Amino acid sequence: MLWQCKGSVRLPEHADQGPTFLLECDSSVLGALQKHLVLHKIRRKVSVEPCPELRVWAVLPGIPEELGGAEPLLKHQGTTILTRDPRTTRMGWRLLTQDESPALVPRGQLADVWDYHRHRYQQGVPEGVHDLPPGVALPLESNLAFMNGISFTKGCYIGQELTARTHHMGVIRKRLFPVQLLGSFPVGSITPGTTVLTESGQAAGKYRAGQGNVGLALLYLEKIKGPLHIRTIGSGRVALTTSVPDWWPTATK
Repeated sequence: MLWQCKGSVRLPEHADQGPTFLLECDSSVLGALQKHLVLHKIRRKVSVEPCPELRVWAVLPGIPEELGGAEPLLKHQGTTILTRDPRTTRMGWRLLTQDESPALVPRGQLADVWDYHRHRYQQGVPEGVHDLPPGVALPLESNLAFMNGISFTKGCYIGQELTARTHHMGVIRKRLFPVQLLGSFPVGSITPGTTVLTESGQAAGKYRAGQGNVGLALLYLEKIKGPLHIRTIGSGRVALTTSVPDWWPTATK
């Protein structure tokens, strides 16, 4: 698992070739990821190549109650791959295809990419280097253990010792929470890394990223129940509310 990646999907194996895996990642770090994988293949006969012919679609039911239901039926298969999003059922399915339109899904309607980002922010699902900045985001604080992003049973891997020790000690003081900003504020007036404050002015955490009035913030668990606010670039005050996603394990709520 590379902390910067969103997940992985295993492709069908064929008798005339070895196992093939497909990694989905932030497009802005594609080159860096490819170099990283090549560096670690040592002498194994493994090829690491981008797949620009494949397009990734998020398939979300129009009715939230259907998110945990059966997968959509496709009009044709071919090179198409449909798999449930491994992070949470709230994110529906991932559709990988060479087609440039979502016509594969019956009654499917094309939405704006920002509708997708707004949905995942509301669900508290981080994605890409803006939400999970390399060298800054920690896997447990980013809730990757809730999204099938960490293994506590496999062998050693980079960062495994610290991550496993923190997990088993149960001491996690901060988590990435979905937040909503209340009231109006100028576009771009709240920047990533802005401090989130309590009513008394104490630091409760930092705003990580967002779109419009929804986003993610890394907050201290002991401070999320009281009133919170954030200061804009122009020193304006904007109230902020946080929520605990209903798909998180009960013990963390």
